[in-house]
Amino acid sequence: MKASISSPGHPVDQWINLETRRQFFGKTAKGLGGIALASMLGRDPANAAQTTGPGTAMHLAPKAKRVIYLFMSGAPSQLDTFDYKPGLREKFDVDLPDSIRGNQRLTAMTASQARFPIAPSVFDFKQYGNSGRWVSDLLPKTGSMADDITCVHSMWTEAINHDPAITYIQTGNQIPGRPSMGAWISYGLGSLNKNLPDFVVLNCEPRGQALYERLWGSGFLPSKHSGVAFRSQGDPVLYLSNPEGIDPTLRRSMLDKLSNMNQRIHAEIGDPETEARIAQYEMAFRMQSSVPELADISGEPQHILDMYGPDATKPGTFGYNCLMARRMAERDVRFVQIFHRGWDQHRNLPKDIARQTKEVDQPAWALVQDLKQRGLLEDTLVIWGGEFGRTVYSQGSLTKESHGRDHHPRCFTTWLAGGGIKPGQTYGETDEFSYNVVQDPVHIRDLNATVLHQLGIDHMRLTVKHMGLDQRLTGVDPARVVKEILA
Repeated sequence: MKASISSPGHPVDQWINLETRRQFFGKTAKGLGGIALASMLGRDPANAAQTTGPGTAMHLAPKAKRVIYLFMSGAPSQLDTFDYKPGLREKFDVDLPDSIRGNQRLTAMTASQARFPIAPSVFDFKQYGNSGRWVSDLLPKTGSMADDITCVHSMWTEAINHDPAITYIQTGNQIPGRPSMGAWISYGLGSLNKNLPDFVVLNCEPRGQALYERLWGSGFLPSKHSGVAFRSQGDPVLYLSNPEGIDPTLRRSMLDKLSNMNQRIHAEIGDPETEARIAQYEMAFRMQSSVPELADISGEPQHILDMYGPDATKPGTFGYNCLMARRMAERDVRFVQIFHRGWDQHRNLPKDIARQTKEVDQPAWALVQDLKQRGLLEDTLVIWGGEFGRTVYSQGSLTKESHGRDHHPRCFTTWLAGGGIKPGQTYGETDEFSYNVVQDPVHIRDLNATVLHQLGIDHMRLTVKHMGLDQRLTGVDPARVVKEILA
């Protein structure tokens, strides 16, 4: 886009009546910053049809107002949870046919194995609900709500290692530095609640692969759209309490003066990050009242705490975080992400996955049922899943009692509930080895496009100019909304 000194908001007389060298550079920076901002917000007529400014991305009639994403970091085994393959029992320790594996990429952890012996699930499956969905005995509570959720068995991705795979599904790109889904949604739709962040992250107690703040970062979007990570100890948010000797009145006066200073800087320089700083300071001040009220669960009835399980009152646990997610949904937090780690089971899978599923099964069920009984599930989209799947063949030694599974990006299962998703459906199909998708593939870009669609966003139109490209959550490769699972 060509700049013009007579562009709107920058009349010629501002350029003629410059008084000092300092003012010249300040106002020139402001002019160029305004041009860049106009481009970023889609004000260039050449891009007006496909770009959208902050807070104005409601392209469609929304079916959901908010999202709760239960992310199982480390990749749960689809074979031991939802993708029932009873025929594998008779293939125990038989080599996976080369025709099934083909030329697919393997990790360095199993590529040099002499054999790829099939490891059937050691767990039994049962059919649930009117839908007759098969669910592992590891997840009885999830099975009991089979008619409330839709399972997509045909998810797939190109990434085969954890960090790029999680970065990919969270930001739409394997390369770090892009905005996360929650940041895109905050940027595109704006806030539903002025006293709490648009995007909140709840991390469960550390276990397994490390997670990085960039997974909920804003990338090249203004920093106010980054996820706010709540803590399990001390103040829920860092620096929430005033320092000793600072009362609310004095704090308000300090913020007012700081805001005036930042407004003057913005008038001179035109940097959008200055406005982001102002907004963040104001949000932090409001959160001093809203966050303690949110975190106070003393008023929750005992029968509700019992729903979420024995960990419901223990900060940092999945049960507590699911309860907090419901409280955030009530207060219209736009996007809540819960990370539950420890699903990377290369060894001792039967023992380790039993522990993992025990931690998440009841709380995830309780969250869906609690939202449902409060009338919130209709416009809250709940998602459960990881970054990829696990191999049907054993990594390392295989016995009747134990084995491990390597990373497998070619197929895995994700379930969704509420937010305009058709309940009780099963979508997509894998082969008899749960190794390849044979019907209705759903790439992670398709999942992200579908989430945006349910919020009223056309994923092709939520774009921002960056590095000369129209950047979007779903990237430049094709992505589709999975309309078959929509109500």
